[in-house]
Amino acid sequence: MSQSLSAQATVERALDLSRADATMVLVSETGTANLRWAGNSLTTNGVTRGRSVTVIALRNADRGTAVGVVRRSGLRDDELPDLVRAAEAASAEAAPSEEGRPLLTSEAAGPVGGDWDAPVPATGIEVFTDTARDLGRAFRHGAANGTRLYGFAEHTVTSTFLGSSTGLRLRHDQPAGSLELNAKSGDTERGTGGHSTWVGRATRDFTDVDVDALAAELDRRIGWAQRRVELPAGRYETLLPPEAVADLMISLYWRAGARDAHEGRTAFSAPGGGTRVGERLSPLPLTLRSDPAEPGLECAPFVLADAPGRAVTAFDNGVPLGRSEWIADGRLAALCQTRYSADLTGLPLTPEIDNLILEGAGGTATLADMVAGTERGLLVTCLWYIREVDPQTMLQTGLTRDGVYLVEDGEVTGAVNNFRFNESPVGLLSRVSEVGASVPALSREFGQYFPRTAMPPVRVPDFNMSTVSQAS
Repeated sequence: MSQSLSAQATVERALDLSRADATMVLVSETGTANLRWAGNSLTTNGVTRGRSVTVIALRNADRGTAVGVVRRSGLRDDELPDLVRAAEAASAEAAPSEEGRPLLTSEAAGPVGGDWDAPVPATGIEVFTDTARDLGRAFRHGAANGTRLYGFAEHTVTSTFLGSSTGLRLRHDQPAGSLELNAKSGDTERGTGGHSTWVGRATRDFTDVDVDALAAELDRRIGWAQRRVELPAGRYETLLPPEAVADLMISLYWRAGARDAHEGRTAFSAPGGGTRVGERLSPLPLTLRSDPAEPGLECAPFVLADAPGRAVTAFDNGVPLGRSEWIADGRLAALCQTRYSADLTGLPLTPEIDNLILEGAGGTATLADMVAGTERGLLVTCLWYIREVDPQTMLQTGLTRDGVYLVEDGEVTGAVNNFRFNESPVGLLSRVSEVGASVPALSREFGQYFPRTAMPPVRVPDFNMSTVSQAS
């Protein structure tokens, strides 16, 4: 038997098949279109479609609720009973979860989500019509100037359907896209000179992606690299663009679970127990927030999770989401909460949300404005290979990549060698001395997983470049 049931019908069929005490079913339909290019030429393009089905079977036990979760892709209709039985078997073998909470009903969830019965939207290669045309122009320009362009563009539309045995029926359609463009001059592949630099943009539909502006920025950076400057490790006044700030703030957000903080595991844990909610993290009036309705960064307005977890849990599926401020006026205002952790900490329920915005009150400067106001410092265009060293302080290490530049007397005067850095996003918030205007930004390191961010450029007076890196 082939896959003929609709996503909605698959949810209903799986719920009908279930013998568990309670059941949740998530069906995700994803369409993806992509373009790739190398050496100033388009190389591949394609369109794919896929479906994943997750069954979450719950078994009531004396000490809580046991959970069995099984997820499969490419499932045929006749394989659905086996999937449901597998989830039930997993719940029979699982220990009870202390996080268990009663599943929401449709009345408790309220009128959130999209039209359950509407057709599933699709994407196709036509989403790149203008982008491909503009890339062709950039390729010709690069070839004439001895610069080679590499990169890719991807667009996905994912429709997720959530149903439960308590009557919950919710749906969310999420478009997401990104374009990453890398320019190389000289013979960077063989390490014999030349320069490499990167720009990227996140988008919902590619109508707001200006390829000409991105290519012009790459040209400008290639021009900056005509002069090379070798600098030692040390602490430097450093300008971080919105993309690099996104790297750091996503790292911070992913570690902002209330339960972990309450248990003394993170940089948000209070020394004597509990959390640091209410403490000042920055002398500047910074706001770090999330909002499902943020224009251009829209995301699911209710909790969607495919398993129990410490920061987000399937037990909370359907909980409505609104604007949440994680940092307000420089103070830690909230941490990511499940219903279980909210009871544990005594703090309001503030579930994780799939976008992130950092703003500084009154911040209007662009990155160019901040360069013009710099006597001597570094401009770091993107960060790479970020790893956590110490969860108690959120100390992280990583590398600079594809463009570090020297700023002198308000102008970029040359390209600098790469560095390994050691910094804590929490520590940086306490030392940031200037914050510019927030703009949509694609994280180089984490944008594939968390593309919906808006960040400002920031100035750090003493960014720790711990060692010189040979990375190119």
